Amino acid sequence: MPEIETFELHDRVSHQSYGLGRVVGTEKAAVTVNFSNRTERIVSPFHKLEKL
Repeated sequence: MPEIETFELHDRVSHQSYGLGRVVGTEKAAVTVNFSNRTERIVSPFHKLEKL
């Protein structure tokens, strides 16, 4: 089973659909990311999200 990446507040991230952003909230199974023109809650597993 692949390991699910963990994210911390203020991590810089890249999302395949939304682009570059910064983590502004964390939960057990989701993160909230502020992208330049929107804020999105992304649930685990984070297939399209990668830490920079």
